[in-house]
Amino acid sequence: QVQLQESGPGLVKPSQTLSLTCTVSGVSITTNVYYWSWIRLTPGKGVEWMGAISYSGSTYYNPSLKSRTSTSRDTSKNQSTLQLTSVTPEDTAVYTCARGDGSNWQDMGKYDYWGQGTQVTVSS
Repeated sequence: QVQLQESGPGLVKPSQTLSLTCTVSGVSITTNVYYWSWIRLTPGKGVEWMGAISYSGSTYYNPSLKSRTSTSRDTSKNQSTLQLTSVTPEDTAVYTCARGDGSNWQDMGKYDYWGQGTQVTVSS
């Protein structure tokens, strides 16, 4: 049974870096051909794909967030991580990780497993 679980701080101050971890169980994140994405839901922009890391370690980013976003992985812990720098209150959102096939980042139908999501608030 595949499960994804996000973890990280619920509150981040403006200008700081947000760091989140997605712990995957039931499948290795190196299994061909899965892509592990970070997606957020914000009140203003709705659902927004942020970035992904592939089974081989390649990374992909939303151009609108690329300058502030990075994703990496720890294969020994079967985890992917997200870092978002220079956060502002507009980054307040529910952040979730999801498994996809990499064919269309924007198509939520291409993701078959999701974490439950974690609320992150940016506030001083």
